[in-house]
Amino acid sequence: MPLQLHQFINLFALLLLGSWVASIHLAGIDITIILLYTLCLEHLFLYLNPRRGFYLSYASLSTAIGVIVLMYTPHLWIYLLVIGLGLAQKHFLLLDQRHLFNPSNFALIMALLFFYHEAHIISGQFGDALWLSLLVSFLAIIILIRSKRWVIPLAFILSYFLLEYVLVVRYDPVMIFEDIYHRLYSVTFVLFIYFMLTDPLVTPSLWRGQLLFAFGVALLATLLDRFYGFRVQHLFMSVFFISPLVTLCRAKFDGLTRVKLLGIILPVTVAILLTIEMQAPYYFEMNG
Repeated sequence: MPLQLHQFINLFALLLLGSWVASIHLAGIDITIILLYTLCLEHLFLYLNPRRGFYLSYASLSTAIGVIVLMYTPHLWIYLLVIGLGLAQKHFLLLDQRHLFNPSNFALIMALLFFYHEAHIISGQFGDALWLSLLVSFLAIIILIRSKRWVIPLAFILSYFLLEYVLVVRYDPVMIFEDIYHRLYSVTFVLFIYFMLTDPLVTPSLWRGQLLFAFGVALLATLLDRFYGFRVQHLFMSVFFISPLVTLCRAKFDGLTRVKLLGIILPVTVAILLTIEMQAPYYFEMNG
């Protein structure tokens, strides 16, 4: 089974299960519209993109599901717009034939950038049932072994909780470590670790690079928590910042070209993240 199809089947099964046992806020008709729109738009981009062959793209549906479970907005058109932006950058914002950002992550960051008061990243749609977290982990581990990315979640979890304890919990009198490790019980947090953090196209192939990538994401997210307060968006912002650097390192350019591209990519990503971070924090709770 192709890896992308395998991942889509897992995510779609979890979406169906979550709709049955948890609190997926979107109605079934809205989810259907989003998935059909995603499939049509992705294949339109494939048709218009001469650099890529035409094929049935299961990955685009995984992108849509990632946005569905990690974002809340009362406006269906925002889902459609940001998913479209995520797919567009995958096809047309390339370095050495590789996209710079995970499409789901890019869509979420664009939602925060343009619709901060209308769209929010949330982590409670699937609840915090341990059995569901374990099920997600079991399904994900199979894919991670197939894609040779199992080092990333392991290194990330260890470094993230260690850094959060050293740099955040010890300095914040109202923060306790239980607030940090409780994230392990959040199913959507587990989905972030296993599916968004380990995108093969924007993560290193060698295990040493995977260790460095995981530690970098954990360190930046922790530093944001330390200086700006504990926010769920920091994990996604950290991935958004580091992913293009990985693509740039893997691209076959000479040193001078890399420096010039870095001089373009770095200020743009920093400006986007600062714009989001300057917004007032929001507090969103899901009940029922």
